[in-house]
Amino acid sequence: MNVYWILLFLLTTVFVISFLIIRHYYHERLVSEINRAQRSERVKTVFMANVSHALRTPINTIIYDSKKLMEHDDITRQQIQSMATEINENANQLMYFISQLLELSNFENSMGTFTLIEVNLAELMASYRREAQRDAGTDVTVVVRSQLSPHCKATLDTNLMYQLMIHLLRNANAHTSDGSITIEYGYEDKGLEITVTDTGDGNIKEQQNDFSDLIQKGDSLTFFNKDSGLGLSICKSIIDSLKGEITLTSEPGKGCKVSVWIPCKMRDMKKGIIAR
Repeated sequence: MNVYWILLFLLTTVFVISFLIIRHYYHERLVSEINRAQRSERVKTVFMANVSHALRTPINTIIYDSKKLMEHDDITRQQIQSMATEINENANQLMYFISQLLELSNFENSMGTFTLIEVNLAELMASYRREAQRDAGTDVTVVVRSQLSPHCKATLDTNLMYQLMIHLLRNANAHTSDGSITIEYGYEDKGLEITVTDTGDGNIKEQQNDFSDLIQKGDSLTFFNKDSGLGLSICKSIIDSLKGEITLTSEPGKGCKVSVWIPCKMRDMKKGIIAR
């Protein structure tokens, strides 16, 4: 009889402890999901505020200048030329921003659909360098560095990779008037790691350990200008879809560094060594 009660006591104790552990686990999960949902809502609110700002600014300029052209007869030819130029620039800015907004929406809706092919990494990065150098200022040099073999192959979705790199490089170009933009790539933790470092204005004042914090900082609007637009948000969407990671660090006046990592099959990284 004593054995029965001891056994019952032990089973009851195990049951109560298990119940408390399970309840604690699901409570933590619930709290985590609530915090995530609240954070997502805050991010969405700030993001939409940024989008609203980026749309209203060029529209207001276009309306103001066009109204002046229509209402005033004593405007000089030089003033007309100046206002027409400003209208054109803001219209192009608006078109570029809207196209990026649509691009971001497309990425969000098509996550999980990839076309993977094997490419030569050195040739791929060289093509990005040439395009970035073409768009860079006359006092900016774009370079590529890597310790991998020039024959290294990687299996990638080249369309997503192109979109990712071009947006990163456009952002670097937008904030770099002189100095350099450096593309570094390598093999890290069974994936491809790429770093884009510039010597630009470094307009983000704090390290962004969580890249999503970017649009919640006071300086977030600086990334929604006519040059960079929604590029970094698109980069974040691409990285999320590839189940990778992205971090950004910067220092005012000294430049910005964006590092991305994506899981990737690579081979022929070094002479005589093949990794799959």
